[in-house]
Amino acid sequence: MTLEQIDAQTQSPDFWKDSDRARKLLREKSQLEKRLELIRSLEREESDIRALIEMANDPDFLEELSRRVPEFSETVRTFELEEILSDEKSDNPAIMEIHPGAGGTESQDWAQMLLRMYVRWAERHGMTVEMIDVQSGDEAGIKSATVLFRGEHAFGYLSSESGIHRLVRISPFDANKRRHTSFTSVFVYPELEDDVPIDIRDEDIRIDTFRASSAGGQHVNKTSSAVRLTHMPTGIVISSQNERSQIQNREMAFKVLRAKLFELEEKRKKEELDKISGAQNKKEIGWGHQIRSYVLQPYQLIKDHRTGIETGKVSDVLDGDLDLFIRGYLLARWNGTLGTHQDTDVPED
Repeated sequence: MTLEQIDAQTQSPDFWKDSDRARKLLREKSQLEKRLELIRSLEREESDIRALIEMANDPDFLEELSRRVPEFSETVRTFELEEILSDEKSDNPAIMEIHPGAGGTESQDWAQMLLRMYVRWAERHGMTVEMIDVQSGDEAGIKSATVLFRGEHAFGYLSSESGIHRLVRISPFDANKRRHTSFTSVFVYPELEDDVPIDIRDEDIRIDTFRASSAGGQHVNKTSSAVRLTHMPTGIVISSQNERSQIQNREMAFKVLRAKLFELEEKRKKEELDKISGAQNKKEIGWGHQIRSYVLQPYQLIKDHRTGIETGKVSDVLDGDLDLFIRGYLLARWNGTLGTHQDTDVPED
């Protein structure tokens, strides 16, 4: 929908009768206005740079040109990301699930490190984070986590993180100080608008309630406010225990279930299209097909195996400085250069 069409609808006396639709249109209008202003800014800057190039024989103009060209390049990269993230689902809230692989406490600790990394990244970008369900590990770390991120392009950005994340380090839980390799899976899918049709039949759902065990004060432990949904046709199990009431937890659990069923259907459709088109070399996400390796010992390096991007600033990344990898993935996907870069320079155990 164009800005003119949205403006015409906002002038209608019935505009606010459907408040959800009205807010959605206003959000779309704001995004279109932002993109339009960015395009105009790029056009003005390009015109100025062309003029400076014509006068580049003057040292003063040459100095200004050397300053403004990198700034212009950064603005172009920002515009590229805005275009990449302009599709239908990119601006949806993101639901993230984190599950440690085999390895007990070691992998559970790695899962908690990843959870902290994503929360820190979200805070850097002014997003809100809601813990839907977090299961603590027996000794340390977490057994699983389901987290909701709300903010501009939340799903668009975090969709880059779906896959297997691999950690290589000297285990703090090994008395012999041996090097360990741990795996944790991260799955990200969009929270859906209520108008997206997902058929969930009552007879396909089993609902169990239990006492919440997550942090939340004494109240959550005194009543069976936590909810677990089991979708029997698919075997999907969703838990929600962070809300204050059973009704709220039930609503949140159904939101997550709807999103997972939608993602499952989208994956099924994609697999059918791949079969029809004869697509090859599409590896399914699974153990041994890690998207990124985080090496803490014997040296420090984080490498994304899909883009080849790497950095030695391990502490910064684990503290939420993920933009290098997120931007690199999104641009590579947009340009059709996304690949697999499994290398021998990342050590095993």
